[in-house]
Amino acid sequence: MLKIEHIGIAVKSLETSIPLFQKLLNSDCYKKETVESESVQTAFFQKGETKIELLEATNPDSTIAKFVDKKGEGMHHIAFEVSDIYAEMERLSREGFTLLQTEPKKGADNKLVCFLHPKGTNGVLVELCQEI
Repeated sequence: MLKIEHIGIAVKSLETSIPLFQKLLNSDCYKKETVESESVQTAFFQKGETKIELLEATNPDSTIAKFVDKKGEGMHHIAFEVSDIYAEMERLSREGFTLLQTEPKKGADNKLVCFLHPKGTNGVLVELCQEI
């Protein structure tokens, strides 16, 4: 793993949360994107090398909607940048981690992504990201 790529935060409303994070971070949202496969709309902020991804559900049955309903708004996942997502998935699988996908999929911000089950990572949802 190369570095922390971003921290994902589940929110009820980007309309409300974007201005809040702009004030908090003293930085503008640099990108908004809808990821149809995940039923989510995202907004990105960057401070130095650190990125924050806000995630709003676009479907009441989506993973983010269920997360917000169950746990409320807050940290959803931590993403790590990798240089070869296929090799990293294979390595982590050999190490005993449970992957939530057998193949990486296209995620937000022009990335291939794969998630690790939080039961094997002390309750933290971990995302692997590789630039496409």
